[in-house]
Amino acid sequence: MKQKRLALLVAGTLLCSALVGCTKTYATDLMDGVKEGTPTEVQVQEETWAGMYDFSVKLLQTTCDREENALVSPMSVLSALAMTANGAQGETRAQMENTMGGSVEQLNGALAGLGQEEDSPLYLANSIWFAEGGRITPDPDFLQVNADYYGAGVFEAPFDQTTITDINRWVKEHTHGMVEEILKEIPRDTVMYLINALAFEGEWENPYQKEDVWQQAFTNQAGKVQQVSMMHSEEELYLRDEQAQGFIKYYQGGRYAFVALLPDKGISVLDYVEGLDGQQLKALLDNPTSVPVAVTMPKFESEMEVDLQEVLKEMGMVLPFDSAQADFTGLGTSPEGNLFINQVFHKAYLEVQETGTHGGAATAVEINCEGAFQEPEDQKVVTLDRPFVYLVVDTSSMLPVFMGTVLSV
Repeated sequence: MKQKRLALLVAGTLLCSALVGCTKTYATDLMDGVKEGTPTEVQVQEETWAGMYDFSVKLLQTTCDREENALVSPMSVLSALAMTANGAQGETRAQMENTMGGSVEQLNGALAGLGQEEDSPLYLANSIWFAEGGRITPDPDFLQVNADYYGAGVFEAPFDQTTITDINRWVKEHTHGMVEEILKEIPRDTVMYLINALAFEGEWENPYQKEDVWQQAFTNQAGKVQQVSMMHSEEELYLRDEQAQGFIKYYQGGRYAFVALLPDKGISVLDYVEGLDGQQLKALLDNPTSVPVAVTMPKFESEMEVDLQEVLKEMGMVLPFDSAQADFTGLGTSPEGNLFINQVFHKAYLEVQETGTHGGAATAVEINCEGAFQEPEDQKVVTLDRPFVYLVVDTSSMLPVFMGTVLSV
């Protein structure tokens, strides 16, 4: 069964640029006097990249389903949580840093400017929404650092139905229509949302032609054979580890690439994913073999929606969700009580077809107050006719924009 996967809205620490179009909104732009500056240059350490890769793998592991396709945007979730962490203090900050893989300063440096290169297929936006009426007073330094590193915009809003409409409109606009809604309601105790929206629209460096696509069998996770549209090509970079083989296929410009990993027969996708770690995966992607690869890949689309609260707790981020002990005093203050993360909503969508890959994702951090062919001998063959793992990666750092599994098409 075709599944769509909602992708990539991150709410957790920054407010972005401007509200959509000229449609009437009820939010007040609070960025007056907070000018986006030049962020302090940070030399990002190799350990931070490794830590972010570990986070990405663990995020996929803890959201994988044994029956349904999985899809997450590590880049979106990291962006939203890192923005939020700029307001965390003490042990709350330490837990967030340990979970994400680096200090807040290092994460800011690694994530700053993503998708800003000219003609990039990747687009990111960030925004912060505060409840009006003095329910929360944001810290100016918190706003400034998020403006500098993330280009975040800040809005004050009534936190009623009009705000739900405004936020959903903002998300839809900044995911290019691929995530239409991130909020259904605003809980009474909620005083802030930090949101990251992401859109990826990458065209293949070598698109598939009509004659490259035909019907072929795909055996899904349940053992059922499906007839699906398969795309055929020859690629140049082959991947192989002890349990899987795969390939790398570039998008135009070469900055981003699609990666597929097919576990060996007898090894399930879930078992393969559970055995991964960040260093192992990065080492595999950093060292492909240059050899012709005959590739067969299904057209597919995937969609997923998940509340990451329990996932992040399982990964070690417990204190930020504790209403009594969370320390977000660097974010701001509220007369209604202690600030803590109530929920982290994540939606992602991805479609892989002949021309390329289109995907969107959103993450929202909700802050509450307490209360069959013959190949040459030297050619490799990778036929994705059974469940597989895939990534869309930034080739400069190999940081995943998307990660997912295809159990069924």
